[in-house]
Amino acid sequence: MSYSISEIAKMLNVSAYTIRYYDKEGLFPLVKRVNGIRVFEDKDFPWLRMLNCLKNLNMPIKKIKEYVDLALKGDETLKERYQLILEQEENIQKQIKELKYYKKQIDFKKAYYEKAIEAGTEEVVKDWPNPEATLEVDELPRILGDKDE
Repeated sequence: MSYSISEIAKMLNVSAYTIRYYDKEGLFPLVKRVNGIRVFEDKDFPWLRMLNCLKNLNMPIKKIKEYVDLALKGDETLKERYQLILEQEENIQKQIKELKYYKKQIDFKKAYYEKAIEAGTEEVVKDWPNPEATLEVDELPRILGDKDE
């Protein structure tokens, strides 16, 4: 089956402009053209999924292009492509760590507001954050017990 740029854009949840930009950047070298128009086929989906994955994981277009160029060279670039994937995995692990850190802050504020709403005032939670100036995540007071532990 064949798909237009707008159909692919919809499937990937991006704009048709984005797909055209990716095309201009050379990210679809194996997608065929018919009368100068990109026509995506079922066989292109593994490639589209991988590109979409890399982009959604915040890999810069320049790095994705490097990955594409290496893939076009075939087996001689397996190690280099593997290295790019390892680098991206490392970036993902950093993002996960950061998100977990910020999730703790959200959990703190959620408990803070739940307690304040229950009491009808913030007076009951006004001393919860550490009074000492710090950028560390606030910890939930022990009085709440071990909710998520």
